[in-house]
This record gives sequence, structure tokens and C-alpha cells, in this order.
Amino acid sequence: MILIIDFGSQYNQLIARRVRENHVYCLIEPPTITVAAIRRLNPEGIILSGGPSSIYEKDSPKIHPAVFKLGIPVLGICYGMQFMMSALGGTVRRAGRREYGFAELRIKRQSGIFQDIPKKTQCWMSHGDSIQRLPRGFTLMGSTENTAMAAAAHPGKRLLGVQFHPEVAHTPQGMKILRNFLFGICGCKRSWSMKSFARQTIQDIRQTVADKKVILGLSGGVDSSVTAMLLHQSIHKQLTCIFVDNGLLRKNEADKLKVTLKQHLNINIRFVNAAARFLKALKNITDPEKKRKIIGRIFMDVFEAEAKKIKGAEYLAQGTLYPDVIESVSAFGGPTSIIKSHHNVGGLPGKMKLKLIEPLRYLFKDEVRLLGKELGLPAELIWRQPFPGPGLAVRVLGEIKHKRLRILRDVDDVLLEEIKNAGYYNKLWQSFAVLLPLKSVGVMGDQRTYENIVAIRAVTSKDAMTADWAKLPHKLLGKISNRIINEVDGVNRVVYDISSKPPSTIEWE
Repeated sequence: MILIIDFGSQYNQLIARRVRENHVYCLIEPPTITVAAIRRLNPEGIILSGGPSSIYEKDSPKIHPAVFKLGIPVLGICYGMQFMMSALGGTVRRAGRREYGFAELRIKRQSGIFQDIPKKTQCWMSHGDSIQRLPRGFTLMGSTENTAMAAAAHPGKRLLGVQFHPEVAHTPQGMKILRNFLFGICGCKRSWSMKSFARQTIQDIRQTVADKKVILGLSGGVDSSVTAMLLHQSIHKQLTCIFVDNGLLRKNEADKLKVTLKQHLNINIRFVNAAARFLKALKNITDPEKKRKIIGRIFMDVFEAEAKKIKGAEYLAQGTLYPDVIESVSAFGGPTSIIKSHHNVGGLPGKMKLKLIEPLRYLFKDEVRLLGKELGLPAELIWRQPFPGPGLAVRVLGEIKHKRLRILRDVDDVLLEEIKNAGYYNKLWQSFAVLLPLKSVGVMGDQRTYENIVAIRAVTSKDAMTADWAKLPHKLLGKISNRIINEVDGVNRVVYDISSKPPSTIEWE
């Protein structure tokens, strides 16, 4: 296991992904973690992440310097390197010239993390401070035109630092550098896989739950479906899943999911139709945050009422993922910027006094899909695109009405049919339609129309932390637009969203 210390870098999750791609498990912890806790974790190596702070700033994040005396290999990246050098007696100062973007790294010593790396290679820089003097025992390993001390190492103590970011794709030899650290320096083994994760998690669930009952809110999405399958293979008849139809699903989705879930999962599932209750509460509501709160509250009430019928239930399972944890509270309380809040069941665990089980909370979405495949989940569930908890309520911008929901469902149905027919569904992270609270003038059959505008959104991503708008063929976009305008009554204009995340989000609300 590799321990990653969160100093606030936007690339923390990328470091974790790079480590796991090499079949080595890792965890992200804040710099407030104690040395005793690190000893208990007993990692093979430690990576100190980058971050936006300067080490000489007041309240800049710092880990206890005793970490460098544990005999565990440590790799400092950017701010992590600066902290290491400063803590061990070196000097860090504001750089005479900041360095952002590509730079040529000139390697002085092709050993350690630079074993078999070309003497000159491209790297990605993002820093305003630089090392001015190395601590005693450290050797200069590499430099760039603007950064004299771009890499350094203390071979005897297995302490290493790089000013650049090996975890990003812009550093072509970055993965090899990280592999040199993982296997050449730390002696890690390629033993972590979805098969080993599944085996260990099933064992942990059985030990934790024992003979008690577990309930799970099942949405039909990949996260909750994989969680259900994992629990089903762990505790079988002790699991009850609850599917709540909130009236905000896509066209015929509730019926399709009933067939798919029952046919493939063979799990005890209770279906609850609460559509009328949700839509009544959303009447005249236009603010997206109010919509989310209302939906969360009613879901909680409906779920709680159904859960009370399950006698002896002591655990609540959720399909929480690692990005949910990172975005909601910053990685384990670390300084990473908080982006948004995720509430899978609207605060249900506290109210119901159920113990929480979140078997996927340290996995990324693509890892969950691999786990689903390992568990035997059907492809149609594994590769189902993410769908927001509030459903179409946050894709119908403005007031939720039956007619507006009907229009969006019909539009979305056309869109997904064409995306699938063109072979793009599994290539995209998400593809969906948004009904705007606007109308525009059009001409149909030589007559003036004044009807709704819909926006099409399609993005590519690996884990939803960042996303890029999909460059769909113009011919496909033209066909989608033509079908929507001709087949969906009430729409006379279609636009395509070409915004990336950041600065935009994937969903509109």
C-alpha cells in the first residue's frame, strides 16, 4: 500500500489513479495524520502531493517531520518536495521566474526513479517557489532551464523529490518514473486488483454484518447495482433493496429497470411508486437547490417508511464513491478545495439510526465498472451512463410540469437511441438533454412557431472529476436535431453544449 499525503493539489486523485493503474493499492490522508497512524498503516511508500501553498506562508500544510525517519521511502512532488527539503534543512525561496507548463528536464543521474529514463525528457511544471539549497546528504538528480534543482534524492534514506508533476500525461516518462518509485524503490508487488478487492470486501462485509439485515437504496445505476451485487454475494438473503420511482426517471425507465434488476440480480427488491408525491411537492419550484432538498427529503420519508417494514435491519448500504468523498469534504479533511456536496440518501443514516456500509467509498467509477464485471453484473448495467439522483428535475430547468417532463423524456429518448445506434454510448461518460426555461421563434409549414429550446450535452471523462465536451460528428448532431424537432411536439430549436469541466459542471443544475 502507498500512502498519499494531501497537501491540496488538484492532481491528488490523479496520483492515486496512477498508483492503482500499476495494481498497487493506495490511500489519501491529510497532513494532520499522526506518525503513529502511519506506522499502523505500514505503507511500502509515501507520496507527498503538490499544493497551492508556499512552505513559508502562515498555516501552510505540514506533516510531522518524523515521517522522514520512519525508514519508509518518501517521494515529494512539487510542494511536497519543497516541504521535504525545508523540513530537512534545505532552503526554499520565491522563484525568480515562475514556471508553468512544459519544460525540458535534464537528468544528471539515471538511477533510482530515473532508471532507464532518457537524459533529456519533457516534464510538466506548475510552481512559483524553488529549492535554493539542498539538505545535507541529498544529491541533485535533474534540472530545467528555469529550475536548477528540479529533482533531488538521498539514496541512503530513500527520500526523493521532483519539482515537476510525473502524474500528469504532459510528463511522457511520468508513469515510468512512478513505477521506478513503486517497484524499484519501495519494492511494491502488483497484487491489488478488482478480484482481490472483491474477495477481501466480501470477507469484510460478512465479518461486519454477521447475521444482521442490510437495506440498500437501489437506483439501477452502476454504483448501487455493484453495491447490491457485492452485498448479495456476501450475505445473500439478509439484503433487501428498495427502488423508489420518483416520477423523474427517463421514458419507460422504471419498467425497464424492473425487468433488468429482477432478471439479472436475483435479489430481494421492493419497488415503491411515489411519483405523485414527488411531483406535487415540486409544483411551482424553480430553484435547483430547493428541488434537490425537496427530492432528498421526500425520498428520505418514503425510504424510511418502507425500511421500517423490514424487521431487524441494522445496516444501511450506500454506493458512495471516492470522488464523492473527495468532493464533499476534501480528502479526509485535507486542504484540497471543496467543490460540492453529495448526499446519497439525504441524511437517512442519522435519522434511522442505522449503521453505514459503503464498500465502494475508496473506488473510482472506472474501478467500480471493473468490479461489476468481476462480480458478473450484465454489461447493460455496468456501462449504464451516470444519472443524477434528482433525475429529470435538474434537467428540466425551471418549473416541473407533466408536459415539460413529457417533452424532455421524448427528446432524451431520441437522443439516446441515436447515440447508441452510432456506437457512441459506451464511448461517452454521459449524454443527455436539458429542457431550457426559454422559447424561441421558428417556422414550421410556413407558419410561425414559438416553442421550447433543448440543449444536448455529451461529455468524455474517466472519473467525472474533469470532463471535456464530446466532439460528436456534425452529421450525427444534425440527425439528432432533425429528429427531435420533427418528432417531439413542443420543440423548435436544438443547441449543443461545448463547455468543459472545469469551469462548467457536467450537469446544468
